[in-house]
Amino acid sequence: MSYGKVLVVDDEEHIIELVKFNLENNGYEVISALDGKEAITKAKQENPDLIVLDLMLPIMDGVEVCKKIKNDKETENISIIMLTAKNDEADKIVGLEIGADDYITKPFSVRELIARIKAVLRRNNDGRTKEVENIIKIGDITISNEKHEVTKRGEKLELTLKEFELLRMLAKNRGKVLSRNFLLDEIWGYDYFGETRTVDVHIRHLRKKIEDDDKNPRYIETIRGIGYKMK
Repeated sequence: MSYGKVLVVDDEEHIIELVKFNLENNGYEVISALDGKEAITKAKQENPDLIVLDLMLPIMDGVEVCKKIKNDKETENISIIMLTAKNDEADKIVGLEIGADDYITKPFSVRELIARIKAVLRRNNDGRTKEVENIIKIGDITISNEKHEVTKRGEKLELTLKEFELLRMLAKNRGKVLSRNFLLDEIWGYDYFGETRTVDVHIRHLRKKIEDDDKNPRYIETIRGIGYKMK
């Protein structure tokens, strides 16, 4: 039985072989690509559940690949874990901002990578099977779970998958203070090793999209030292 199909994208064949061997031993179907262009082709042809995507790739880098996958209706729901040799916070944040579900830094533990793949896939599968309210209305904002879209005064807002899930979680718990760690666990599916910056980045982008003035937010309130709540 397969636990899911994973596309591994890296220009270093020994890394592909290492990841492929361990994932297959853990029940996953694995396909691979050696450059960014091939990655996009394989994503469309094979429709994987998740992509392990190296940042430094020939022809087209991982950031551009991630953007194209997340901006294409055919592939936008494929989960992405960014794989990078850089240990710079800015690179991690860029990956999250363009829609990646997670990141892991080289050199990495195969056990940790498998744990993160399981967590991302589990979270996404839970999200598909949970029964949720069909329509949530907060002020001028309407959240449609059936259509998986958000509108403001009737105009559709372009949100990433994680932004949508974060907004829905806050809206469903309107008036309650939700801690950053709670949001990390619920939206990303596991403790993000204290990287609460992840939540802050997504909240900042959400505010730019849903607020009339993101510097004076009407909808999402920051609770200093704890987290956020929907007013």
